[in-house]
Amino acid sequence: MMRRLNPLPFIRANRRAAFIGAVVFLLLAAVAIPTAYSWSLYFGSAPTGLFGLPNIALQTPVADQVDSQDLIQGSPDIVLPPAWDGAERVTILIMGLDYRDWSSGTGPSRTDSMMLLSVDPVSKTASMLSIPRDLWAVIPGFTPNKINTAYYFGELYKVPGGGPELARRTVEQTIGVPIDYYAQIDFSAFVRFINLLDGVKINIPEPIRVDPLGESPPRTLQPGVQVLSGELALAYARDRHSDGGDFARAQRQQQIVLGIRDRIMEFNLLPGLVANAPAIYAELSSGIRTNLSLTDAIQLAVLATQIPRDEIEYGVIGEQDVIYGNSPDDLAILIPIPDRIHALRDRIFASSGALSPLTPGSPAERMAAEAPVIGIQDGSGNSSLAARTQTYLNSLGAQVTQVSSGPASSQTVLVDHIGRPHTLAFLAELMGIPASRILHEFDPNHAYEVEIRLGSDWANNNSLP
Repeated sequence: MMRRLNPLPFIRANRRAAFIGAVVFLLLAAVAIPTAYSWSLYFGSAPTGLFGLPNIALQTPVADQVDSQDLIQGSPDIVLPPAWDGAERVTILIMGLDYRDWSSGTGPSRTDSMMLLSVDPVSKTASMLSIPRDLWAVIPGFTPNKINTAYYFGELYKVPGGGPELARRTVEQTIGVPIDYYAQIDFSAFVRFINLLDGVKINIPEPIRVDPLGESPPRTLQPGVQVLSGELALAYARDRHSDGGDFARAQRQQQIVLGIRDRIMEFNLLPGLVANAPAIYAELSSGIRTNLSLTDAIQLAVLATQIPRDEIEYGVIGEQDVIYGNSPDDLAILIPIPDRIHALRDRIFASSGALSPLTPGSPAERMAAEAPVIGIQDGSGNSSLAARTQTYLNSLGAQVTQVSSGPASSQTVLVDHIGRPHTLAFLAELMGIPASRILHEFDPNHAYEVEIRLGSDWANNNSLP
């Protein structure tokens, strides 16, 4: 039976941690969750706060005891980003760890779920994008791998900021969205939080068999609106065996997030959350790791209350945005189609115009970071063109290792065999190749990673010195 919130006294020594914990977790649990406990301080001078709710009178002032740079879970490897100015869009990477890794306790975990939550204070909109765990990505400082291994490598090799920071950098450059903060939330914290809300209301579209963690037997959830306990909500969000696989799973996770938001906003749970933030912290503090500061958490919490449900955009990187393939060690992976992912990204995140890839450096430096092996097939009809192109590209930092003859062609084409989006962007810009002539033919065993098939158009109109 789920435990209801009851007003609990909290010892004065833990008041600061309770405040921070409530602010951070309630904000990160879903887009636009009102962080109620912070409001009682933020609007403490008024008889009522947001939505006309009464402010809670604290026995002693707390704000002057709280360091604005406190974290919910302090750690030497956490480095705070620059303070938020209250005007720019702010984006948070939410990560859940792989249960098999997490429960074994034998070493670092991979991420089981990755979701970007973003709030724009100017347009008063919010965004949510789910990223499949098997997406092939360039991991800074490491060879390309599944995106869910970035956290693992960061923890294993103790890179600055650890797993969360390396995961943040990897997602940032893969999707091309600035990511300000991260939060890693474990399964137990997720379950306990939903149980503290007395469950989450979900409209289940079709029968689904779920397997709750622990000793509970598998069960089938029937279609329709129902309230799920934390254990069932987690099982519903984690199931990978129903139709749609990881893509449908990501949609269910977003459904849970929005359900949490709606549960708080629509079922009048705000007073209980205000009164019981210390108890919520006591329940959840061990399960969250974040670089979000207290000051920014308060500002984001207040901003979140101003965003209506219909102003939340959400999407999933789906089958239409990737190519199925196998990694060099024969694992099933998803090769990103950059143009489609960027179009999805721009629809969800860009208030105006388009965003751009965020890998640091110039286009040539981004290509160099991927260190691609490039081959040229010459179908131009010009016997010296391929060798001259090789020399020219190598002078710009490319690694053209092979030149061979190919079938005659009137158009130059780029072919990506393993996933090198920045190399393709560099070559396409340099050689004037449109997106329609960039092909993705995944083959990890190919002699080279990017192939340039020269056509007569390059012979007639090139930038060679």
